Amino acid sequence: MRPKFHGVAPALVTPMFEDGSIDYEGLKRLVQHVSDGGVDYLVVQGTTGESATTSTKEKIAILEFIKENNSKNLPIVYGLGGNNTPEVIKAIQATDFTGIDAILSVCPYYNKPGARGVIAHYSAIADASPVPVIMYNIPGRSGINMSAATTLKLAEHPNIIGVKEASCIIEQCMEIYKDKPEDFLLISGDDVQAVPIIACGGVGVMSVIANAVPAKFTKMIHAALDGDFSTARNLLGHFLAIDPLLYEEGNPVGVKKILELKGISGSDVRLPLMKASDELGERMAVIIEKDNL
Repeated sequence: MRPKFHGVAPALVTPMFEDGSIDYEGLKRLVQHVSDGGVDYLVVQGTTGESATTSTKEKIAILEFIKENNSKNLPIVYGLGGNNTPEVIKAIQATDFTGIDAILSVCPYYNKPGARGVIAHYSAIADASPVPVIMYNIPGRSGINMSAATTLKLAEHPNIIGVKEASCIIEQCMEIYKDKPEDFLLISGDDVQAVPIIACGGVGVMSVIANAVPAKFTKMIHAALDGDFSTARNLLGHFLAIDPLLYEEGNPVGVKKILELKGISGSDVRLPLMKASDELGERMAVIIEKDNL
């Protein structure tokens, strides 16, 4: 048993039908699939769950369904973030936190606040949240990079326990690890950088590909956490070719296509995303067979 929030957490996709409605049977199969694959905890309604286009009512229904079908009682991290601080706090106040172990809150996007604004935003959220907060630094979506200095300042807050770091800047991860509080969690937000980030002091990854290939991906991450980097590096080679295809037509377009190829759930997404093209699906199928995914 690893410490909470160490290891692998699939950022669960939201299976859908062609009309955009939620495929709950597909979601049930997905939760069972990743649980059987040995993942350590679940991320519900993160970016990969298409949280940008699910309604508040749907988010609650998805969360409750996953809790009901969480047969291994894995810890749950729930996505609650945004770029309107008072609205995020209202959402926190309206949430039933039964069965939620922490929230994942994205760095405010579009507004592009400076460091003082980011610190004030996260501090307000952490003050309001009845469960611990994991920050999410993803410059590719938010338009700003939360610097190591900003992260370390926020790490002083007693209710902020970690950061999902998706800047893809290894030096920044090293800076965070060097000066962070001992119990502050450095979590990779990038699948193929997870092993290097663990080597720099990270505790695991919130993953896209773990939706589709949980057992092999979890074996890789657990090997790295156990210090067996030879095994981890060898397994990492299996994911290098498929990784860029996951995002070529948008996330979670790619991983949903793999889930369809594996017969777990469909590949439909909501606009403005479009389901994977046949050409992308064909290239993915070749790599999946070649790399035994």
